[in-house]
Amino acid sequence: MKNKWDLTLIYKDEESFKKDLDLIKEVYIKKMASFEGKLSNEKSLKEYLNLNREVTPILTKVGMFASMRSDLDKKNTKNATALQEVEYVYSLLSENLAYVEPELLAIGKDKIDLFLKNNHDYNDFDYYFDKLFNGAKFVLGNKEEKLVSYFSQLENEGSTLYSQLSVGDYTPKNIKLKSGKEIEVNQANWTSLIPTLDNEEDRQKVFESLYSYYDEHKNIYGEIYNSVMQAEIAEKKARGYSSILQAHLFRNKIPEDVFYNLIDVASTNNDGLKKYLNLRKKYLKLDKYHTYDRFLKLAHSEKKYTYEEGKELFFKSIEKFPEDFKNKAREVTKDGYVDVYHSLGKRTGAYSSGGENVHPFILLNYNDTLEDVFTLAHESGHSIHTLYSMESQPVIKQNYTIFVAEIASTFNEHNLLDYLMKSDSLSRNDKITLLEKAIDEIVATFYRQTLFGHYEYNISKMVEEGKPINHEVLSNEMISLYKMYYGLDINDEKVKKYVWAYIPHLFYTPFYVYQYATSFTASMLIYKNVKNNVPGAFDNYIKMLKSGGSDYPIEEVKLAGVDLTKKDAFLSVTSYMDELVNQLEKLLKSE
Repeated sequence: MKNKWDLTLIYKDEESFKKDLDLIKEVYIKKMASFEGKLSNEKSLKEYLNLNREVTPILTKVGMFASMRSDLDKKNTKNATALQEVEYVYSLLSENLAYVEPELLAIGKDKIDLFLKNNHDYNDFDYYFDKLFNGAKFVLGNKEEKLVSYFSQLENEGSTLYSQLSVGDYTPKNIKLKSGKEIEVNQANWTSLIPTLDNEEDRQKVFESLYSYYDEHKNIYGEIYNSVMQAEIAEKKARGYSSILQAHLFRNKIPEDVFYNLIDVASTNNDGLKKYLNLRKKYLKLDKYHTYDRFLKLAHSEKKYTYEEGKELFFKSIEKFPEDFKNKAREVTKDGYVDVYHSLGKRTGAYSSGGENVHPFILLNYNDTLEDVFTLAHESGHSIHTLYSMESQPVIKQNYTIFVAEIASTFNEHNLLDYLMKSDSLSRNDKITLLEKAIDEIVATFYRQTLFGHYEYNISKMVEEGKPINHEVLSNEMISLYKMYYGLDINDEKVKKYVWAYIPHLFYTPFYVYQYATSFTASMLIYKNVKNNVPGAFDNYIKMLKSGGSDYPIEEVKLAGVDLTKKDAFLSVTSYMDELVNQLEKLLKSE
């Protein structure tokens, strides 16, 4: 069907999916497990690495298929069961291959380097081995690794419970507006409803009808997040990391100073952010500014963008780029690869999924707004990145890290915004709308995501100190950080303090969100070079996309001309924020 995923592009039928799942379980796991105690033998090592190459894309296919099908309808228990079967097979694989890293480390780096030198056909594993030996001190012995592997499925239970509670068991609520009209409020439409409502009480009703769900289930949400953090502390203790933060940064050689510099800059260089909120309060004529008022527009536009119109707008914005880039943009948005509209039970938000020789797919919850056009450009950036990685790297090096993942997506957003700002005959309202969009992008991607990363860090320190974690502790920490970053007291809003329960990344992928901010910083500076026609800037950007997962992320970003180890990179974002807010202030005063 048009504008829906065609999952037969992955597996033509259920039988094919089951066949691959059984192939992993009955053939690959047994074969790969049979090499235990033999990897020091060169012939055996080659055979094991060959099996690794073969099974990797199959693992990606079964995982994508089961996960995506489940995301289309979280209320479908059959799909949820199939996903659990895949997760079990992943767990089984982890359990049976627990011997691998300890054995490879026992061989020693010198012998592995000699093996690669004498066997060029296996150079696609050079980065894997480099990462392995870099993190050697955190790899346990054979027995210990196997023991830890038994808990892998249990460690992921927090995210599964969160998904079932937030999506599977979620039921939309109806509210009655001041006009007497009754409307449904759900996870997909509430942010687009608020700017359509002139009455403050109506906006409050929309917000509270959505967030009241988290209030009603605050105890279980608190316990689920506690279980996520207990899994984090267990990993930290078992492997001997100095902190939960180090556990997330060390293997990819991301200096901890990158994280500390980011939260320091964002939490202290926020005068422009606070000034922006005050401008909004003044020009929106609000007695009090609420967090959900961020969806109100300083300039009104009734303009709607159908999905096809949004797609064409995105294509026009990249018209100046090379043909190969444009062709990839059209390829990733072909019918069958994008699931466009919201439906009951469908996972909220948006994402791109693909890689390791599997074509990327995009999930949207498109609602005909300009914001949705930017989301399309964002997710297309991920998919374009995946295609470049797939065509340029062997399967073992295609899976790029989260740290670089958000660069391609936000690069597309910078470009789309710039394209719109340059369009002919912009009215004053148009200019305000686009300036507001540019500022909101920094607020949402740099400040807000850093706040959430700061939040995770503070909670992780509490867990490391053995302090109890419950909904009150979680809410109080969020109240504190909102005051620090925004200068807002969210105690004034009935249920806002439960925003931690609203953010799925905190439960699904701990210490993910700060990388939106680092990636935004990198993409802003990369795009600035491209926009200013710095020689080789776009070629260097494509070089980074093509590098896939072949090097440490900090080094990959350097390929595109940006050094995130320097505090100046983050200060450039806050400086740009100040500049944009001052431009907006002048424009608002020009009425």
